Amino acid sequence: MRTIYVTEFISLDGVIEAPGGEEGYKHTGWTFDIESDPAQYEFKGEETFATETLLLGRRTYEGFAAAWPERDGEFADKFNSLEKVVVSTTLESPTWTNTTVVRDLDAVRALKEGDGGPIGVHGSATLAQSLHRAGLVDEWHLQVFPVVLGSGKRLWADDVDDKQKLTLRESRVYASGVQLNIFDTVR
Repeated sequence: MRTIYVTEFISLDGVIEAPGGEEGYKHTGWTFDIESDPAQYEFKGEETFATETLLLGRRTYEGFAAAWPERDGEFADKFNSLEKVVVSTTLESPTWTNTTVVRDLDAVRALKEGDGGPIGVHGSATLAQSLHRAGLVDEWHLQVFPVVLGSGKRLWADDVDDKQKLTLRESRVYASGVQLNIFDTVR
């Protein structure tokens, strides 16, 4: 059985929308307003190099597929070479290397039940919410930024009414004030 983790940049008030500059959100690129600490990115490297498969929603896939193939370096090489699985009912012809499209969470459940290493969900808010509701998320990797955005897409939607207990496995605080919290889902 494989592990599925969700990794997010998240504000203090739970917003995960457009942390990297995606269009259409009034606070787009909000993570860039916080002075970064190189140690924050060391974790992203650890996380990525331990990952075997990226599991993405269509919108995140399209953003990543437009940005990552053009990048160079060890991190970009790893990211580009990873197996990518996109959950979408509309994506027909993916162009990014090693990409497969699945249509539903039953296919994700089968992927999780198979052999292999960790499966990472980056961004992909709608997918993360669906995986959570289906009980498929094993770990949450949350980099909490010291900012309140007031509006925007939140990691947990208001219609999630089932309590989910989490256990803190690890926490790191960076000089920037960003706090990494890694939680395990309690089943």
